[in-house]
Formats: sequence, structure tokens, C-alpha cells
Amino acid sequence: MSISSSMNAGVAGLRANATRLATISDNIANSTTHGYRRASTTFHSMVVGSGVVGQGSYSAGGVRTSTMRLVDQGGSLIGTQNATDISLSGRGFLPVTTELGAQLQDGTAPLLLAATGSFRQDANGYLRDASGNTLMGWPANTDGTVPEYPRDSASGLRPIRIEVNQQAFSETTKINFGVNLPASATLPGASGETLRMSVEFYNSLGIPEMIDVALTPNVGPPENTWRMSMEHAQTGAPLGSYDLVFDNSPGKGGTLASISDASGGGLGDYDPETGSIKLDVGPQEIDFFIGRYGEAAGLAQKGTSFSPAGIEQNGSGAGNLIGLMVDANGNLDAVYDQGFRRTLFRIPIVDVPNPNGLTSMNSQTFQLSRDSGSFFLWDAGDGPVGEFVGFALQESATDVAAELTGLIQTQRAYSSNAKVIQTVDEMFQETTNIKR
Repeated sequence: MSISSSMNAGVAGLRANATRLATISDNIANSTTHGYRRASTTFHSMVVGSGVVGQGSYSAGGVRTSTMRLVDQGGSLIGTQNATDISLSGRGFLPVTTELGAQLQDGTAPLLLAATGSFRQDANGYLRDASGNTLMGWPANTDGTVPEYPRDSASGLRPIRIEVNQQAFSETTKINFGVNLPASATLPGASGETLRMSVEFYNSLGIPEMIDVALTPNVGPPENTWRMSMEHAQTGAPLGSYDLVFDNSPGKGGTLASISDASGGGLGDYDPETGSIKLDVGPQEIDFFIGRYGEAAGLAQKGTSFSPAGIEQNGSGAGNLIGLMVDANGNLDAVYDQGFRRTLFRIPIVDVPNPNGLTSMNSQTFQLSRDSGSFFLWDAGDGPVGEFVGFALQESATDVAAELTGLIQTQRAYSSNAKVIQTVDEMFQETTNIKR
């Protein structure tokens, strides 16, 4: 009976608008929740009967609803004061796991996805947010390099844990010997005085040691020639002796022209391709860069002054951990009070073919599902994904003004459906009164 179907349609309308009201309420309630993705309710008509045009009677089928979390629509980024507040500048998700999953360090921790997170170290050193979600990443080697891990599996990911009281140092592997020698020291009548200096480096235990360098000019003729001798200050072991000839031609004046081994023992060979001498200092090998032929970088001979201001080395003594930083590539670096940084983990960006098919979990996290498709772990900036942004959180995707507008529409629609039920009730009452 059509009048009965009218009441059923009205009840379906009340139920549908109640569902929409629930999603609007959830969106407004989470309007200040970082990383929240708004939910949307869609209405679908239902047809009772054949639906053929020109039927003599019509029965109302009503309406049904479906809800969807719009995971692919994020909010804007806001700056913060915490270096490990992490967001993404484009597509993708952060890999996180549960508080209990963080105890699993064998690659079996359950994988959850988060759009943003404010992570801080807990009492055990785990990087967690306020909800207990623990950030995951690929562990780096002790030298800061990150090995290759599987991209279609979470087996290489580990919950990130930082030892709070750790110390670290950086062993010296390269010295840039940027020194200017006085060209006047090789001219006839010069004193021929040897210039001496010490170059600091850090050994394989993070202890500072010295390389003593003696630079003796050859008072011409021939001019523009020096002998450089090096020895290990702590042991007195010779490290090499070299005859250096500098160019005096226009445009290349002051640059290295040739280098020959003067020690006769082949302690360290000069490589003209790299511009470096391989020094064996105890158990470690150091690239001692003095420059390539014809290039201004490194060792030079110009003017009348001796200037050792350009000496640099890449080592550092043992330092205490004072903070953490996340760069645009997803490298989680430990910052030490000696001024150097070391990569501890690399955080990949997780992407799925259909983000809206992810299953919503508590605390703004998502779980893989059949509808989302399989995941892939990208490096930041590769493929379709964005880059990491530190000192930033992603705001809620809720537009409060739009939600309030939808709330007014829902209220009106709900009232209208209630009016339909009231009208059907009155018509039933009129039908009952006919018998009287």
C-alpha cells in the first residue's frame, strides 16, 4: 500500500539524516584534532517495484546511506616548537605501530599509518605521540648509512628507540689541507725557513691526535718548489714526504703543477684524480686532500703570507646527545653537543593505491584493508609521495563553516521526514474514521 510505503520512506529518511548528523558531529568534535580526516555521508535512493515508467501505482522505496572517511583530503600545516613534530608536504603516511607493538623488535610489529604526529621520547627512549603510537623506521649503520630494505614489506621497519644517555663520536676520514704558502719564500735570497704546523684529527676511539706537517721552501733556482713532510705526532711515525712544484703560468699561477714522492718508501701515494694522499695513521686511513693539478682548491702558493686558515677535517670527539632532527629526506639524526649529527634511522613514506579504502582506527591512524590495496615504502620525494616537514603538524581536515551549513540542512531534512510520518499518521486516522 502506497500510504504504508510513505511511512517507511519517512522512517528511512529519519535514519539517514541521523547518520549524517553523526558524521557531522564527529567532524565538528575533531575540528582541532591534528591529522583528523573528515567523514562524509552519502545518500542513495531505493526503488521498490520494477521502476518502469507509467505504472499505475507507486511505492516509496526510501533512502539508504553510506559513510566514507576522506583520507586523501588533509588539512594545512602549522609550525610548532618541537623538532620531532612531523608532517608530510604531499601524499603518503608515516609508519607507526601500537604501544604494545613497540616491544617487537623482530620486524613483526603491526603496521599502522598516520598523517602526522607529535613524537617525543618516553622513559624507555621510544618515539611516541600522546596516544602511544610509536614511530617506525629503517635502522642506519653505525657510520650513518642506511642499507637497502624491502619496500613491499614491513619486515625491515623497527620501532624507533633512542638511547637517552648515549655518546657518539665521528672518526676522521678526510682532511682538507687548505693552506696558502708564500711564493716569496722560494725566491733567491729568501731565508729558507721551514714552516711548521699541526693538523688535528680524531682517531677510531674519538680521541684527538695530531699530524705534524713541515713545509720547507726550495730557495731558487728552481723556484716555486717545496718539500712537505708529515709524521704522526703521538708516535713519531713518518707519514710521507713529497716534493711540490707550483705553476707560475698566467691563469694558473699558484696552483699545483706536479707532486713526487720524496720519501722513497711509498708511504702514501698522491692520486691526481681525487687530489688526495692516502695516509695510514695507525689503524685508520685518512684522505689528506691537497688539491688537483691546476685547481685553486687545497694547497696553493701565492703572495708573501703564510695562511693555514682553510684546514678542515670531518671528525669530532665524543659528544652527548642533545636533540633529534628530521630532515626533508626522512633521516632521523641525533644532534650532539660537539656540533655533529649522525643518522640513526630513515623513515620511509607509506603509500597505498586507494587511501580512502583504509580502515580507520583510534588516534588518527589507519590500517590496511582489501579496498586500500597493498602498500609500498617510498623514499621522501620519490614517486607520488611528498617530503618530510619537521617542526610542523597537520591540522584537522574539518571545515567548521561547511559542517555547520550541513547541520542546518540535516536538521531541516529531519524535520521534513518527521512531518511526513505525522501526515501519514493523520491519513491513517482519517481512514479509521470512515467506518464510524
